[in-house]
Amino acid sequence: MTSDLEVQVIADNYATHKTALMRNWLTRCPRFHMLFKPTSASWLNIVERWIALLTDKPLRRVVHRSNSDSEVAVYRYMETINRDPKPFICTKTDDEILANVVRFCNHTLESGH
Repeated sequence: MTSDLEVQVIADNYATHKTALMRNWLTRCPRFHMLFKPTSASWLNIVERWIALLTDKPLRRVVHRSNSDSEVAVYRYMETINRDPKPFICTKTDDEILANVVRFCNHTLESGH
């Protein structure tokens, strides 16, 4: 592994990631950068959605003859979307999300399992 590469670590906002011990370690290891997800944010869903788009657009239903062909397709796609980036926006209201949770819970309770 090359020690000159930067490492970005995505973590939740738990206090364990912000202790004096961690801050001291990060000071001694400047190539590591902590990125904290927003509190109460479903950041993993956003990451999963981005990966799904990446899979659907440049990779699915396309024949790539080598790993390097796949890599080129991914980089080309990333360059294209970065020219005119669009944020991921949640279109459901809190009430709609909670209604879906209630519906799921009721369905689960009524399933007889």
